[in-house]
Formats: sequence, C-alpha cells, structure tokens
Amino acid sequence: MFAGNIGLRGGGAPARTYIPELLDDVLVGRIEPGRVFDFEAERDGIAEACAAMDEHRAVKSLMRLGPVGRETRR
Repeated sequence: MFAGNIGLRGGGAPARTYIPELLDDVLVGRIEPGRVFDFEAERDGIAEACAAMDEHRAVKSLMRLGPVGRETRR
C-alpha cells in the first residue's frame, strides 16, 4: 500500500441520497429498520437516544414520532 504511490481514502456514506427511495419501503414494512437501528425512543426520548449514541451504547437510534402523513381536520 505504501509503495508505488498507492493511497487509500475514505469518507462518509451518502446516506441521505437513499432516504427518499428507502423510506417508503420502511413505512410499508418491506424493510425492517430493527436490523439497522439498535435503540428506539419516542419523541420525548430524543436526548436519551443521542446520549446512547454518544456513549457508544447504540450505533443508530430510531425515533418514533407518531403517524406519518397529512392530518385531516374534522
């Protein structure tokens, strides 16, 4: 690797690129997010989810914020 001017570079994965494509699959159940996320929290547990990732108790946190879609008024 160090001979012949060969280098190795890396960077972050462009995850946001794939979110629109994969979100529908997660919401209808074709993809199980539990295989990716190892910590779940409700809206009031966001701080705990961030702390879990910061303290390496979790790799990815799933936030359950409630129903997705437009609200209808009655």
